[in-house]
Amino acid sequence: MFLGMTRLPGLSRRSFLAAAAATPLAFAAGKNLPIGIELYSVRGEMTKDTPGTVRAIAKMGYQVVEFYGPYYEWTTDFAKEVRKVMDDSGIRCNSTHNSGGQSFRNAGIGKAIDLNSILGSKYVVMASAGTVKGLDGWKGVAETLTAAMEKFRPAGLSSGYHNHQAEFRLLEGKRPIEIIAAGTPKDFMLQLDVGTCVEVGEDPVAWINANPGRIKSLHVKDWAKPVEGDKEKGYRVLFGEGDVPWMKIFDAAEKVGGAEYYLIEQEGSRYPEFETAEKCLANYKKMRGI
Repeated sequence: MFLGMTRLPGLSRRSFLAAAAATPLAFAAGKNLPIGIELYSVRGEMTKDTPGTVRAIAKMGYQVVEFYGPYYEWTTDFAKEVRKVMDDSGIRCNSTHNSGGQSFRNAGIGKAIDLNSILGSKYVVMASAGTVKGLDGWKGVAETLTAAMEKFRPAGLSSGYHNHQAEFRLLEGKRPIEIIAAGTPKDFMLQLDVGTCVEVGEDPVAWINANPGRIKSLHVKDWAKPVEGDKEKGYRVLFGEGDVPWMKIFDAAEKVGGAEYYLIEQEGSRYPEFETAEKCLANYKKMRGI
């Protein structure tokens, strides 16, 4: 439930009015949160020239990148090359997007730590749990994530989980994302993929408000209800062109969720990848008044 301006029990009138007065300032400060891109959005360009793609993204004005699955196959030497490109371009990596479980299990945690440390990443995010059976299976995922986080901590890293549609669909009377939230430490990041949450009919604002301080980054991926004969709906709409109530989401993310940065993610559009990235960033800046 979104509290909005509801007065909380035990809050004095003076404190309530002070908090209310500060709200516009807090929301305005959210405009200064780094805006980044999930590099899957430009995956074709990444495949051709990873360092060149990072340079191009930085030149557009993005402040943060999130590397996706294939980064895990890099050598440490190549990761150092990419880090130098980031440093020279004035862009940073706050998190990595890890498909499959290799980054979170004993045999692969060491490599994940090495690569993320070189890249300057803070969060190692599980982007897919693979095939999971029943609520017990999801409890097992939460246990794996919690155990991995204890291995990441000494290296100065943390962890997170990135939802898709399945985690918000009811399973045996509960949503798997609730199992992940309940079974992981309070400082574990619940990275919210907004578009997939909206597609399955769930309320991203309610989810943010139910998990204060844990929504540390969001994939700001738009979505529009498909229209018969229109191939440019669904996830092909640019950021800001779909059905997602972005200003309410930003408000909740910045006041309650503990958002540290945003990541534009685009699965495709009517434009080439780099042009899509530029237009999404322009739409974000226009929406936020930057």
